[in-house]
Amino acid sequence: MLDMSNLKIFLKLLITLMALAHTILALLSKHPDSGYDISKHFDEGLSCYWKATQQQVYRELTKLKAQGWVSFETLPQTGKPDKKLYRITDSGWQELTRWYAELTEPTPIREDLLVKVLIGHKMPRHLLTKEIQHRQQIHTARLANYRNIEAIHFTEGQASAEMQFMYLTLKRGIAYETSWLTWCLEVLETIDAQPPEQPE
Repeated sequence: MLDMSNLKIFLKLLITLMALAHTILALLSKHPDSGYDISKHFDEGLSCYWKATQQQVYRELTKLKAQGWVSFETLPQTGKPDKKLYRITDSGWQELTRWYAELTEPTPIREDLLVKVLIGHKMPRHLLTKEIQHRQQIHTARLANYRNIEAIHFTEGQASAEMQFMYLTLKRGIAYETSWLTWCLEVLETIDAQPPEQPE
C-alpha cells in the first residue's frame, strides 16, 4: 500500500507521463511521424518548454498504441531497420480534445539557485557570483539558439496560422530566457552593492 508521501510522488509521475502522452498526441495531430522524428521535435522545436529523451518517447508511443490512441504502419527501408510511422487515431483525437478542454495550472517552481540566493547574505559572495555567471552563460546560449530559430523560421512574410501559433510558443521561451538574464544581472548588482565582507 502507498503511504501519503509515496502517493504524492506517484501522482506527480503520473501527471508528468500524461503530459508527455498529450504532447506526443499534439505532435501527431499535425502529421504522422516516426518515433525518431518525434524525439527530434523535443530536441529542437519543443526544447524551450518541454524535454523528453528518445527512450521516453519510444516508451510512451508503446503505451499510446496499447491504449488505442495511436496506430502505426511499418515502412521497409533498404539497409536499415523498418520504420514505424505513427498517426493519431479517432480515440486519440477524443482524448486529446478532452485534455485540451481542461484548465491548466502553472508548473511549480523547484529551483536550487533560488535557495542559494535566499542565503546569499550568509555565504561567501564569490560563490554566488560564480553560480550566477554560470547561469548567465547557460541562459545566454539558450536565448541565442531561440533567436536563431526565430531568424530562420519566423521573420519572412505572412506566416500560416500554424506557424503563428508555433511562434507564440517560441516567444514564450525567448521571454523566459530574457527574464532569467535580467534577474541574474540584478543579483550581481545586489552582490556588488553590499558592504565589504568582514574577514573571518
